[in-house]
Parts: sequence; C-alpha cells; structure tokens
Amino acid sequence: MQTDKELFDLIKEAYPLHPREEFVSATSNKLRQTARKLNRNRRITQLSFASTSIALCAIAISWFFLYGGKDVISSNRNTLQERNSATTVNNQDPLVYIYQSHNLESFFSEFNTKVPADQAFHDTQNITLVGERLSQSLKKAGISSVHDETPVMQILKEKNLPFNESYKVSREPLKDAIEKNKSIKMVFDLHRDSQKRSVTTTKIDGIEYAKIAFIVSGSSSNYEENVKFATLLHSKIQKEYPNSLSRGVLVKNNPPNQNTYNQEILDDSVLVEIGGVENTLEEEYRTADILAEMIKEILAENTKLK
Repeated sequence: MQTDKELFDLIKEAYPLHPREEFVSATSNKLRQTARKLNRNRRITQLSFASTSIALCAIAISWFFLYGGKDVISSNRNTLQERNSATTVNNQDPLVYIYQSHNLESFFSEFNTKVPADQAFHDTQNITLVGERLSQSLKKAGISSVHDETPVMQILKEKNLPFNESYKVSREPLKDAIEKNKSIKMVFDLHRDSQKRSVTTTKIDGIEYAKIAFIVSGSSSNYEENVKFATLLHSKIQKEYPNSLSRGVLVKNNPPNQNTYNQEILDDSVLVEIGGVENTLEEEYRTADILAEMIKEILAENTKLK
C-alpha cells in the first residue's frame, strides 16, 4: 500500500497537470484524514480482537480452577510423568532375569476343592503371577527386568518328558536371554514350597507375609559365587526384617544326582522359594515387593552388580 507522501508526490509529478496550490493542499489534507481514519479503524479492530482473546483466556482459567479443570491438568501431568517413567525403565538394559521352572506351582487358596500338595498346579493362578509381581515391583523401583513365562510344564507334557527335566526346558530361554542381554546381573528362579503354613508364613506389623528361602545347588560350578549371592540377599532381608521373613540359605548337595538349577550359567543366580502351598497370592505378592526393594538396594550398593 502506498503512503500519503508517495501518493502526493505522484500527483505532483503527473504530467502535464499543473494544479493550483490550494487544490494540492486540500487534496493532501483529505488524503491524510482518510489515512488516519483507516489507521484508527485498524487499531480498534486489533484492540477488539485482543480484548476478546483476554476474555476467552479468563473464562478458560476460571473453568480450570473453579470447575475441576485443575484436576484435569493434574491428571494429565501425572499421566505424562508415568509415561516418562515407564519409558525410562523400558529404555534401560535389563539387570534382572526372572523365570519359573515349575511354572504351574499354585496354592490351595486358588482351588474350589481340596487337592493334595503334590497336585496343586493351576494353569493360570500360579507362581508365574508372583514372577510378574516381582518384575512390576522392580519396574516401579526403576529397574528393568526380563520376566520369562515359558510354559515349562506344557512343554514337558508335549514332549513326554519327566518332571525332573523342567530345568533343562527352562535353561534354553535363560541362556538365550543372557546371550541377548549382556546387562543381566541377577537370575531368580521362583518356586513355592510344599511345607505347612506354620513354616512358610510370618507376621510383620500384624500383616501376614510368605517367608522366603534361598536355595543353592552344591553341584553348580559357580557354587561359591551362588552361595555368596544368596547369603547377601538373606543378610539384607535379615537386617530389615530380623528373624522373621527369611528362612535362610539352603544348600542342596546330593551328588551325582543333584540338579544345578542352571546356577552355573551366571554367578549371581539363586532359586527362590516364596512361601508355600498354604499361602495366598496376596501374601506372595507382599514378599515379592520386599524382595524387589532388597534387589534395588544391592544393585545400588554393590559395585559388581551395577
């Protein structure tokens, strides 16, 4: 758009026109007045738009803080934080491997009728759920893990293999995971015992927990390291829950028939019996949460496991 001066100069320089000076002056004033009117209208429009924007913002802010919008903001912020936290864990290299060689081991509480302890196996409500709980508890603590859910018992049945071959079946995914994830520092094979509730249960602050036992094979070529690791876990629990939660380190030593429980694959490996057949899943979960806390502390304190 041309300015007043440019229009005025154009008029003056137009050839062959020679307008009177009064005409030029009057035309110049008229053009200036028109330009000022246009500018004034533009400013009014801009001011009106700005006022409308401010009003809308005020309404929005009032809605957020007076009619629950504040909760929406908080909810969205919390969701974003959770997503960021999950991403952090998911992007970590896994430090812990969790599996269940006897994956169908279950609990009396999960059956509608009474069953013998040696038949307390369930397709869905079993020790695998405890492994999943441990994995999730580690995730909340910022520790990534691999939770293997290989259907060991089903594979035994399909291949017509005896029960004592379960460790051979669970060994393959363990070896594969360690090969693919060099970051794995700890291995836990979760089981439940078959002993009485009085042996496998304790109370802490009036709440019942499944006791925990750390089993080490005397046949493992990494026996000394395995025992050291199991003892570290037991000592850590003893310090926090003296003479209550941990049943100690139990060494299985019956050569030449003793199974190694795959503990020779990694130094810091242990078979963990959480509770027994007379415990409930809730009691198992409580102990799994505590085990996750101990694992986190050991990873933070022990340079070798970082």
